[in-house]
Amino acid sequence: MNVQFKKGVLELCVLVLLDKKDRYGYELVQKISNQIEISEGTVYPLLRRLTKEEYFTTYLQESSEGPSRKYYRLTDKGRTYLHQLVGEWKEFSEGVNQLIKEGINHE
Repeated sequence: MNVQFKKGVLELCVLVLLDKKDRYGYELVQKISNQIEISEGTVYPLLRRLTKEEYFTTYLQESSEGPSRKYYRLTDKGRTYLHQLVGEWKEFSEGVNQLIKEGINHE
């Protein structure tokens, strides 16, 4: 898949997943990787940036499978940003789909 497509949608994917429940970094990577092929290294810088921008808070939780895990929780500011992005995504994807439909119909 085109790298630029993935880069553009990764932020939205992370926000959507955290809207449902708190998750730790590797869990986010795995969940996204089930749908879109991504590398682990692309998610962590995004998580740091979005935390710095106050869209997430973090906390540590003990794990039975090793060291404590850093969980990410969506803030109210993050939820507002998520809803804005979802609206933009719908408008964008509908526009692209319309152009594809028009282009394919004229082959």
